[in-house]
Amino acid sequence: MSPRPQRRRTTRRLTVGAAVLAAAVGITAAAPAGAEPAATATAAHARHTGHGHGHGGGHASRTVDVQLLSFNDFHGNLEPPQGSAGTVEEQQADGSRKKIEAGGVEYLATALRTARKGHPYSVTAAAGDMVGASPLLSGLFHDEPTIEAMNKLGLDVTSVGNHEFDEGRAELTRLQKGGCHPTEGCYEKGKRFRGADFPYLAANVTDEKTGRPILKPYTVWKHKGVKIGFIGVTLEGTPDVVSANGVKGLKFHDEAETIDRYAKELDRQGVKSIVALIHEGGLPASTAYDYDCDSPGPGAGISGPIAEIAKKVTPKVDALVTGHTHQAYACTVPDPSGMPRTVTSAASFGKLYTDTTLTYDRRTKDIVRTSVKSAAARNHVVHRAQPKAADMTALIQRWNKLAAPVADKPVGHVTADIPGRGAATPESPLGDLISDAQLEATRVADKGGAQLALMNPGGIRSDLAYKASGSEGDGVVTYGEAFTVQPFTNLTDVVTLTGAQLLTALQQQVGGANEASPKILQVSEGLTYTLDLTRSGADRVVKDSVRLNGDPIDPAKTYRVAMNEFLAGGGDGFTVLKEGKDKYVGPSDLDALTAYLTAHSSAAAPLAPPKADRIRVVK
Repeated sequence: MSPRPQRRRTTRRLTVGAAVLAAAVGITAAAPAGAEPAATATAAHARHTGHGHGHGGGHASRTVDVQLLSFNDFHGNLEPPQGSAGTVEEQQADGSRKKIEAGGVEYLATALRTARKGHPYSVTAAAGDMVGASPLLSGLFHDEPTIEAMNKLGLDVTSVGNHEFDEGRAELTRLQKGGCHPTEGCYEKGKRFRGADFPYLAANVTDEKTGRPILKPYTVWKHKGVKIGFIGVTLEGTPDVVSANGVKGLKFHDEAETIDRYAKELDRQGVKSIVALIHEGGLPASTAYDYDCDSPGPGAGISGPIAEIAKKVTPKVDALVTGHTHQAYACTVPDPSGMPRTVTSAASFGKLYTDTTLTYDRRTKDIVRTSVKSAAARNHVVHRAQPKAADMTALIQRWNKLAAPVADKPVGHVTADIPGRGAATPESPLGDLISDAQLEATRVADKGGAQLALMNPGGIRSDLAYKASGSEGDGVVTYGEAFTVQPFTNLTDVVTLTGAQLLTALQQQVGGANEASPKILQVSEGLTYTLDLTRSGADRVVKDSVRLNGDPIDPAKTYRVAMNEFLAGGGDGFTVLKEGKDKYVGPSDLDALTAYLTAHSSAAAPLAPPKADRIRVVK
């Protein structure tokens, strides 16, 4: 096993906050004891940040423009995403929208490196979910390829996201510090995984026993007298969207309160310029990446959790880089003092990056924000017409060679795209296919005896594309493509629920924790009902319309229901599903899907997209 390579030092420096606050009990720790060398950057990135002068003549000028490049929710998409997952919408002058193919780390690296040119003060940050729910090229190797790619493209810092906890705290620590996988070992002979050169920040995630953050809460970027602090948090509701094992022994705290606490600590250290990296997001008024989020007024085009968080976070924070909702926006939301403040998100999968100009005042050591201006921020498309970054191409080829024996195996055939993540309706054709697959895998009496199946929409990570992703040919579904759709490989559980509990589960799609942002379960063949969107809350599910194979659901009767283990544990706000009894553990959801595709399709008789007509929607 080769020794850990020596990391290059650049003229940039990152100091990591060693002062750890026991957030759960309010104990303030000692201040950091000095600076640490910056994370390794690519030679190109070092050249862009290692010399030059600032706005108005460098050190002679009072102010200097700092370029903040940011992105979020990359999810291990090293190769260009397929189907609708790999496009962004651009607003046209006539009001129409143009779809542009985007994404892929070869193009993201080129775009970021090009953007840095001419900007001697440039820092690159991310807002979580760099890994997790990843396509097979990264997921098969526990996302080591993605961490390697992020090191190469010059990522300086990121917050954790909920998906960084998919495999638990120990695996997140390994991604940060390095070391080969504890059970699968090293994937390449003579190479030891070295971990992330950039710090993962987790200010609001603490150990239940010690009350201390499990990773660094903040970091300070330094270059030629300019200092900018970064505080990283994930959504407080992470335990609701991650399996229980992934967050065992951890506590997640309020985002705004945590940021305020550490902003005060940075301020005491003389760091007046602060950026918050928040893995929580909003819902834009338009799906076009370039729409005006501040029309008719500041922040008018954004709603959802981040809008409320932005209004609460201390004015000491100068900009918010956000994520989680996979949406694109560059907004101005007033801080609690009424001053404009930039709030941005760059969609997902490396399809966009945000370029924000922060004007740094050397005298006050703060970002200049006036009553009419926060910071200039704009999202840019990572289009595929630009050259590929050669080092990323080599990285992809290297890992693809290792993955090929598994990834390229054909598992089915389709006649056309089967929309899943990209479907425009609550019920998706791919959701129907997946729930049917889980029902078929567990229907036999000695394999669970399931009568119906439910699938959470968030577990469907992509579409099944008709167009070939490699040399397999159009219409061929490979194991790698199926893995991209179902990357969590959750086991399929079958439990007994009463009819009343089943009806409650359907109501929890649109009520309780999910009322503001409904999560419509995908249902297997035979289960039908009406979803009336003219109503509010749980009443949107018309109870009298719910039927199984034509018969009304009897509240007093029991039913055997198949679902993945995440749902069976009450995930995504479906708390009633935890009450299921007589659990049978079946195959993984991925195995169920591939078996179904193999059984129901062939080159001569490919599978057509399901009609997605089981849920009648009234608008």
